[in-house]
Amino acid sequence: MKRITALSLVFFLGQLPNILIFTLTSPNTAIANIGNPSTASNPENVYSAINYAESSLPLEMSTAAIKDFEELHDASLQTELDHIVNANPRWVKLSKIKALSIGIVDMHNPMNARFAAINSNEMMYAASLPKIAILLACEDAIACGKLKETKEVKQDMRQMIAKSSNAAASRMYERVGVEHIASVLQDAKYNLYDQQNGGGLWVGKPYGKAGGGRKGDPLKNLSHAATVKQVSKFYYKLAFGQLVNEERLKDMLNVMSKPELHHKFVSVLDRVAPDAKVYRKSGSWQNWHADSALVWSKDRRYIVVVLANDSNGEMMLRDLMRKIDTALVSTT
Repeated sequence: MKRITALSLVFFLGQLPNILIFTLTSPNTAIANIGNPSTASNPENVYSAINYAESSLPLEMSTAAIKDFEELHDASLQTELDHIVNANPRWVKLSKIKALSIGIVDMHNPMNARFAAINSNEMMYAASLPKIAILLACEDAIACGKLKETKEVKQDMRQMIAKSSNAAASRMYERVGVEHIASVLQDAKYNLYDQQNGGGLWVGKPYGKAGGGRKGDPLKNLSHAATVKQVSKFYYKLAFGQLVNEERLKDMLNVMSKPELHHKFVSVLDRVAPDAKVYRKSGSWQNWHADSALVWSKDRRYIVVVLANDSNGEMMLRDLMRKIDTALVSTT
C-alpha cells in the first residue's frame, strides 16, 4: 500500500474544490486526474477527459455549472453554418423567405457548448415534431400526480415518438389536456414557448382528427409549430437533465431513443454513425418537413434541428444532415 504523505494530502485538499464543482458521469475519471496540474486546475480539462461515448445521458453536472442556452451562440460556428447554406442557392433562397430554419448545437465539450442558427426565432408549422411537447407535458403530469403511468400510457408515449402515431399522440393530448400542455411550454423553468422572442414549441390540437379542443399559439395561432431555437433548447435541457425530474427525464430519453422511422436525418446517421445513440423526433405534412435529433457517440455529440417548407424537403434534410454532420465531426 502506498504511503500517503502530508504533502500529497495537502495537494489533494487543495484540488478538492475543483473536483466538487461538477458531479461527473464517470467519477473515476475525475479521481484519475487528481495530481495532474494541467487537468485538475481547469474544470473544462477534467470534463474533456471523459469518454463521452461510454457515458450515458443525462450528463450529471451541478446546475450552477451548466450554461444558460441563451449564452451559447458562437460566431465561429455561425460562420460554418452560413458557409454550408450559402453553398446551395436553393437553400439561400428558402432561408431568405423564411421557409428554411436550421439550428445546431456542438456539444463536443458540453462545458463549452456552441449554438448557431438560421432563422432562429422564426415560428414554423412543424407537423409531428412538436409531439415532443406532448411528451414533456405528459411526463410532467405523471410527476405531479395528474396522470397515472399505466401500460397503455407508456405504449402510447413510445408509439407517439418512435413511430409518430397520430392516434397515440391524440390519446396522450386528450389525457393531459391542452391547458396543461400550454402551461408546461410557457413555464419559466423551461421557457420553450417565449411570446416575447418569436414563440417556440406549441401543440394546440390533437393529431389526425377533429375535436379534443384547440388552442392556437398566442403569436401566429398555429396548432403544431416550433422554432429551431426552442427545439434545440429542449434537447440541450434533455442532455443535461433539466426537464421534469430525474426519473421522468430518463423515461423521456428511453422513449426518444432508437427511432423506428428511418428517413430524413436517421437515413444518414444509419450510414455514417450506425453505433451512435440517437434521440429524435421528425414530422412531415404536404410540403412541410421537419427533423430534430440529439446525437451521442465517441465522435458525434451534437443537436441538429431543421424546419423546411419545400416540395423537396425530404432530400434537402438528408443533404443538410450530411453536411452538418461532416462539419461538426471535423471539430472534434
